[in-house]
Amino acid sequence: MSETLERWGSKRAFILAVTGAAVGLGNIWRFPYVAGENGGAAFLLIYVAFVLLLGIPVMMAEILIGRAGRRGPMQALGALASEAGASRHWRWLGLFGAFTVFCILSFYSVVSGWSIEFLVASVNGNFNGASAAEIGAGFEAFLANPGLLIFNHSLFLFMTMTVVAAGVAKGLERLNNLLMPLLYGLLLLLAIYATTTSGFGTALSWLFLPSFEDVTPAVILHAMGHAFFTLAVGACALMA
Repeated sequence: MSETLERWGSKRAFILAVTGAAVGLGNIWRFPYVAGENGGAAFLLIYVAFVLLLGIPVMMAEILIGRAGRRGPMQALGALASEAGASRHWRWLGLFGAFTVFCILSFYSVVSGWSIEFLVASVNGNFNGASAAEIGAGFEAFLANPGLLIFNHSLFLFMTMTVVAAGVAKGLERLNNLLMPLLYGLLLLLAIYATTTSGFGTALSWLFLPSFEDVTPAVILHAMGHAFFTLAVGACALMA
């Protein structure tokens, strides 16, 4: 009996899922200050070049392999390699990709646990009138509480497993349709709020004025890494 595989209900659902994989800590949290510290617009130009020349071709290749194989990365690569008369050892590339995703999850889940704690604190009004130093001290106290860290980390992993266990249509797709528009709305609100702060002009200059003298081989590697991270490629995630 042939195995019935779930599929995305629409192109929109797939695009939202890919966007959800790409728009995360690397782009929202880390990218702005890395770009500003490494040449501003000069870094952005190198980053865009890597996206166009390397990132998008790899992304297209992963999607095509996934569509052709219609299996997990390891099985898809092995099956397609056999059909092409190539070595089935190509399937180990899929295993390496799965291990890479596991490593990414290992730190995403920790930071997501932090987010749960701060979300609850924010809803409870714990930050009302608090200074940056006070909030920082609260974060340090949170990090010094292993029981609370483990609880929030475990809670996030349980939530993740629940969604994944529900499948593509009832789990991932349904949640993406809710959370991704919410993410876009929050980002828009944050961008609008940023324009009202006193350092907005300085931040724009720091981020978008080119400083080519700051570009080094290490900066170029940073830009390439962010290009791959932006498109969620290099870990076989788009094959699944």
